[in-house]
Amino acid sequence: MKYSFWLIFIAAFVSCRQEAPKVYTLQDDVAFLASDSLKGRETGTQNELMAADYLVQRYEGIGLSPGGNAGTYFQTFTFKPKKDPHQEIQYVEASDSTITGTNVIGFIDNQAESTVVLGAHYDHLGMGGEGSLHRGEDAIHNGADDNASGVAVLLQLAKRLKDGELKGNNYLIMAFSGEEIGLLGSNYFSKNPTIDLKDVTYMINMDMVGRLRDSKVLSVSGTGTSPIWPQVLNAYNPGFELVLKESGVGPSDHTSFYLQDIPVLHFFTGQHEDYHKPTDDADRLNYEGMEQITDYIMEVIGELNDNPKLAFRKTKNESEEVPRFKVGLGVIPDYLFGGEGMRIDGVSEDKPAQKAGLMKGDIVVKMGDSIVTDMMSYMRALSVFDEGDTTTIVILRDGKTMDVRVGF
Repeated sequence: MKYSFWLIFIAAFVSCRQEAPKVYTLQDDVAFLASDSLKGRETGTQNELMAADYLVQRYEGIGLSPGGNAGTYFQTFTFKPKKDPHQEIQYVEASDSTITGTNVIGFIDNQAESTVVLGAHYDHLGMGGEGSLHRGEDAIHNGADDNASGVAVLLQLAKRLKDGELKGNNYLIMAFSGEEIGLLGSNYFSKNPTIDLKDVTYMINMDMVGRLRDSKVLSVSGTGTSPIWPQVLNAYNPGFELVLKESGVGPSDHTSFYLQDIPVLHFFTGQHEDYHKPTDDADRLNYEGMEQITDYIMEVIGELNDNPKLAFRKTKNESEEVPRFKVGLGVIPDYLFGGEGMRIDGVSEDKPAQKAGLMKGDIVVKMGDSIVTDMMSYMRALSVFDEGDTTTIVILRDGKTMDVRVGF
């Protein structure tokens, strides 16, 4: 009799343990999304669909309702690949020559009047291709920072919002497809929304939030899209060195919502030497930093929980002022640098900068006759040169001024 009792007890115990839901960490989500098995999550591939299925599993585990089309978590869009890089992509009916991307959308319905959109793109470059900065044979571009990091933070936010007390808004949770080839998934959603965009009070986007530096520099764009943003961001800043940028237009999915007159914020920890390369792997991320960013965004959301719908304000479109270039210096600018000049965050092999001896950390303060005070003045200065030209670049290195001769 005792033997039978213990068998029943053990079976029940094992059953309970098997049914206990898994608690997912930031590391868990990044490890799967940035694994070699997904081969870089290129838009429209079976590998991207595997990532999409994983996200559905995570949404269901969190308790999100389907927010896509026809009662599903999916919103698909179909397009023809561009032959001309300047050609605008058109959405078309599916055929043998088209590609179909898949947005993954969940919803938290708090029966509120307003909805907050939280988003991050989950596609990446696959084996490389046009967007890759890798030189050599094709290789898997896992995209741990770009943008498994943003998706992992998105999932943590969704879990906290589903389980928490912030019921003043509904929440639409979106993992975008097609970002790497032109913000296609967010653009399609903004023109074919699954909710009424008039109810959206604001949108927060996370793209490359996995490499917070020791200096704790955090870029937040879109701060001019609503008068309340600077006040809230500064009031609840736990110690980040914030670089606030007003423009609602930029190279990520928040742009699609800004263009629909929705206030936006875009969180970003900066580019790095592994950007768009096969070396952007899960073991290189700062998970403690990602947790701090998650906490910060939750504080911002919490402060706005009982607010009326945010006022929208148009901002200066900096992208319209970007000049065209006939040559390149071959550097990765440090977009988080807040000082005078343009600080170099990386140098490409066999390009003018490397040949001239420029190094990571150098700050360009003059190019030819032009003073360089920021990224925009650097781009204007670079745009005047043609192939075959030479010029003198003045840099600061370790606090000392140096003249460097560069040939394009």
